[in-house]
Amino acid sequence: MRSLALFCELAMLLPVTLVQPFVGVILWSWISFMNPHQLVYGGIARAIPWALIIFICTMLGCFIAREPKRFPFNAVTCFIMAFLVMISLTTVVALAPMDQVLAKYLTVFKAFLFLLMTAALTTSRERIHALVWIMALSLAYFGIKGGAFTLLQGGSNRVWGPPNTMISDNNQLAVGLLVAVPLMNYLRSESKHALIRWGFAGTIVLTVFGVVGTYSRGALLALSAMSLILWWKTSNKLMSGVVLLALVGGAIAFMPADWVARMHTIQNYQEDGSAQDRLQIWHTAWVLATSRPLTGAGFFATYSQPIVDRFTPGTESRAVHSIWLEVLAEHGFPTFFIFVGIIIGGAVYARRVIKQATGVPGLEWCVQLAKMSQVSTVAYIVGGSFLSLSYWDYYFTIVVVISAVYEHVKAALGQTETKFGPARLALTQLTRQA
Repeated sequence: MRSLALFCELAMLLPVTLVQPFVGVILWSWISFMNPHQLVYGGIARAIPWALIIFICTMLGCFIAREPKRFPFNAVTCFIMAFLVMISLTTVVALAPMDQVLAKYLTVFKAFLFLLMTAALTTSRERIHALVWIMALSLAYFGIKGGAFTLLQGGSNRVWGPPNTMISDNNQLAVGLLVAVPLMNYLRSESKHALIRWGFAGTIVLTVFGVVGTYSRGALLALSAMSLILWWKTSNKLMSGVVLLALVGGAIAFMPADWVARMHTIQNYQEDGSAQDRLQIWHTAWVLATSRPLTGAGFFATYSQPIVDRFTPGTESRAVHSIWLEVLAEHGFPTFFIFVGIIIGGAVYARRVIKQATGVPGLEWCVQLAKMSQVSTVAYIVGGSFLSLSYWDYYFTIVVVISAVYEHVKAALGQTETKFGPARLALTQLTRQA
């Protein structure tokens, strides 16, 4: 029944994307981030490649429909385009079996190409808010579910993510939820309705319990860093400090002794087998990057035992568990710097939005959203340093959103571009501030 209902809903909405392609952006985000088709019990809806169909319909809609759209040539979009070019080149010389490499390449290429379509179609405050809503709700589902599971089980069992997704692993789910929490907080603070404010407040509480319920040590570090930055970005620091301490401290105090013992292994990583395996694969990733500095070893290099044995004999092939070393190992230093550039570009635009829009009537929401994007970035960077979430388009959609907010602020303030054009101006300003 769930499968049939989902099939009918998507079948009715897909034709709309041809005349209103931004609907395709919302559908893509829902399918990609929440994966509702993976939550149904079999049936036709689960077997259909919805993401690909939505991608095609949205692209066609961009050419057919007269819906407002403009492609912003800024630092974020330019770096994304450069990233697409570079991973295409590194795929040609990849060392892993080409069928595996191409499968991963097509998935990543499609996701980042859709980021460019998202940037072109997110042209107004209403669209920005619609996108933030679907992103927040997509992860809120798992936060509510995971938090309730943790409370009902007394924290004795781990929380896992949805199968066959980028956040199926307990560690990846934890960091994913932390990246989404600032978006939930933004919607809570901006809503005029008490029911929605209290609803998101409760969702954030359950999400934090869901995060600690994953038993992820990297997520504990990310939670601590995110809480600190979130406190710093709030105006009422006394009240927010008390609330954050009570929430995080209460969630930690709720967990059983097994959870505490696992968290203590952070200090004794030399004695922890999992930590040692991670250090070994990090060494392998660095060797791959330095041995092939321009191109790396391509997708799936560290997952292939023959490739790992070739560069570091005796190390077991596995996921790198670091966004930085994963990109370095698979694509080399030039692509790595472009990858970092996307993140820095979003951070610079968030900072500029806060600087330029603070105190301007009607742009208060821009400032708040920019601040929350900074908190999400901290959660992604800290948590991602211990996870393989390099190509998770949820976070990079936040970067695209904040670049759209920056474009909105520029238009609202009546700023004009220089004769060099928007792309060169954005890159020049990024270089100055980086």
